[in-house]
Amino acid sequence: MNLTLFLKGSALSAVAIALAVVTPPEQAHAAVSAGASLEQPDNRQDRRAERRAERREARQRVRQEHRAQRQQPQAQREHHQIRERRDDRQRAMQQRQLQQPARQAQVQRERAVQQRQRAAQQRDHAVQQRRHAAQERQRVRYGRDFATPEFEPDDTVRPVETHSNRGEDRRAIERRNRDIERRVEQQREARRDERRAERHAERNRAERHRDYRRDDRHDYRRDRQRDAHRDQHRRIERRARVDGYRDGYRDSYRRHYRDWNRDWRHNNRYDWYRYRHANRSLYRLGRYYSPYRSHRYSRLRIGFYLDNLFFGSRYWIDDPWRYRLPEVYGPYRWVRYYDDVLLVNIYTGEVVDVIHDFFW
Repeated sequence: MNLTLFLKGSALSAVAIALAVVTPPEQAHAAVSAGASLEQPDNRQDRRAERRAERREARQRVRQEHRAQRQQPQAQREHHQIRERRDDRQRAMQQRQLQQPARQAQVQRERAVQQRQRAAQQRDHAVQQRRHAAQERQRVRYGRDFATPEFEPDDTVRPVETHSNRGEDRRAIERRNRDIERRVEQQREARRDERRAERHAERNRAERHRDYRRDDRHDYRRDRQRDAHRDQHRRIERRARVDGYRDGYRDSYRRHYRDWNRDWRHNNRYDWYRYRHANRSLYRLGRYYSPYRSHRYSRLRIGFYLDNLFFGSRYWIDDPWRYRLPEVYGPYRWVRYYDDVLLVNIYTGEVVDVIHDFFW
């Protein structure tokens, strides 16, 4: 648009110059003004269009600026709000961390107070239960409740006051009062005798209990003495066996004892099979270690002779009754052989009795 205006302006200027040269000044001026008047409407529209375009561009720039201004603060406000919320959360977290020890201490104090209260309540409840139990024992023992007064005479045996019966004879009133006092005293004496008898019975029960415990102690002492005599007898037998073995009198010593009797299997006292089902742990003795490394288990029978290492003291069963086996005597000993139990004559090594698969 600027180019067209420039061309138009240059054409008009050229016409004006030519008129000024050819025509006189008055005619030239008139011609120039006429030409200007002819071209004036087009220039006005162009200027209006230019101004309109300029205003449109200005409005667009203003709108863009306003839009940019509106958008920029909104982003800034959002960022600022996010930052403020983050700062608030951090401050709240720090405040909670600072208050946490105090809160924990407060909770611990409250728990301690509650525990003390519960302990006090439990103590009070225990005291009340003991008091109630004591009262119940006294009531059962003596036939009355000791929380009430010890003796309250009936209304029928209260003394009669002399000033309330002036019409009666004073001697009769005094006689009646003496009778009432005598009756009250008799009731008190009866109560005392009853309590005395109860105390005497309680004392007798306590003495009988002490006698019973004393008898138990005597029985315990008697058992200890019997065990001591048995141990002493066993020591004497062991010494005699050793002495007899060393002196060459083993056969004579063996003849002093009778042969082993296998009828113990028919006695219910020695029902080891049923007892083992009820006490399985007693029959688990662990692994059996043979005296010879290369030895393997073989099923033995009565009449077999063992080597002396197989019936050493480390294989003896010292307490046969623990496994419901009969007591041994003389040269016989119960010996463990793997999971079997053998009754061995320790002088000859002969197997006298056998129980297979005795241990687990």
